[in-house]
Amino acid sequence: MTRQELFNNILRKQSFLCVGLDSDIKKLPSCLKGKEDAVFSFNKAIIDATQSYCVAYKPNLAFYESLGAVGQITLEKTVAYIREHYPDQFIIADAKRGDIGNTSEMYARAIFDYADYDAVTVAPYMGEDSVKPFLLYPNKWVILLALTSNKGSLDFQLMEDAKGERLFEKVLKKSQEWATDEHMMYVVGATQGKMFEDIRKYAPDHFLLVPGVGAQGGSLEEVAKYGMNKQCGLLVNSSRQIIYADSSENFAEAAAREAKKVQEEMSGYLKWITNEK
Repeated sequence: MTRQELFNNILRKQSFLCVGLDSDIKKLPSCLKGKEDAVFSFNKAIIDATQSYCVAYKPNLAFYESLGAVGQITLEKTVAYIREHYPDQFIIADAKRGDIGNTSEMYARAIFDYADYDAVTVAPYMGEDSVKPFLLYPNKWVILLALTSNKGSLDFQLMEDAKGERLFEKVLKKSQEWATDEHMMYVVGATQGKMFEDIRKYAPDHFLLVPGVGAQGGSLEEVAKYGMNKQCGLLVNSSRQIIYADSSENFAEAAAREAKKVQEEMSGYLKWITNEK
């Protein structure tokens, strides 16, 4: 999916919501217990219920890898289901890969050749040769970790050099030598608030994948205020708040209500850029 196609979907659906499929077998509604592939049944119901309100899905691979071979099958079925029934959805492999070049090449094959994702999250710590293999695929995206929402982000990402330049700023500047905003996005946590202004100084046109809204306490209004650009430039992820909105047999309907609530708020923020045209 190209940048323009993604933006067109955002405008058409009046949403920049990404639903995180962090599907934990220990948290599934009791009505699904005993099903042959309970996680897939859960995912399918969540996808059917929320697809009208979002433009992207983000399976977190760790939740499926924790189930061994069965989890891999569930993940493949989930991606295939989205592709077949909702082909306009942008699918992100939340894998946080990144290793020496030949290993990254294998990771890239797994994500883009074997599976059929539009994008993958990548850790940039090992530098250019660990990222480049993912950038060799036309119309696929690398989403680099830049400034994350977890407490530990303070340990390294805000460290300053002698000139006062912070580590995340170095990541933003250096990585733009590797690819353009047509193939690279950045992860920026919603809990960073006004720090989005600093991000936009270095990456004014890039799309940002923004986790941390909802259960982690990030403010969607702040993200939109400080992070939105002329093509929206945001994919805001919500996982637990939507997929675990209810634990009864009505879990899918509850997820739809939560997704619709977020979409309606996003629609208001999108008027900021559409009214400028």
